Amino acid sequence: MKPKVYIETSIPSFYYEIRTEPEIIARRNWTHQWWNDYQQNYEIVSSDAVVDELNKGDYPTKASALEFVNKLPLLPFEEDISEIVQNYIQHKLMPKDPLGDALHLALTSYHKCDFLLTWNCRNLANANKFVPIKRINTLLGLYVPTLVTPLELIGV
Repeated sequence: MKPKVYIETSIPSFYYEIRTEPEIIARRNWTHQWWNDYQQNYEIVSSDAVVDELNKGDYPTKASALEFVNKLPLLPFEEDISEIVQNYIQHKLMPKDPLGDALHLALTSYHKCDFLLTWNCRNLANANKFVPIKRINTLLGLYVPTLVTPLELIGV
């Protein structure tokens, strides 16, 4: 059975990123490399939360990013997920936006995804968050996913 990877909004965003700053180009290239060479080793899923985030705003690669996600199976939103989101926010584990990072983490944890793949290193793929996430998820009886960037899954 392949490990399950939840694709968060920043992955399709960086896959189609057009900015030219060196750090942006590097993230885009690592995203392409992981997707083109390694994603077949995983069961890939996403969610309507990603679709909703990608639909916000007006940017030149919006259609491509949405098409990227629309090809993926989307995890269902279960009633318990709202309560998990509120726990994350209440414990100051995630920002107060219930439709943002807390929702991605809740979906990933509830559906027992092995990895949450993201370029969000402030609130998700951040080593300073790992212990608090593990503690809260354990208290809630939830699976603890590994939060990673594509770079961390290249070569695996």
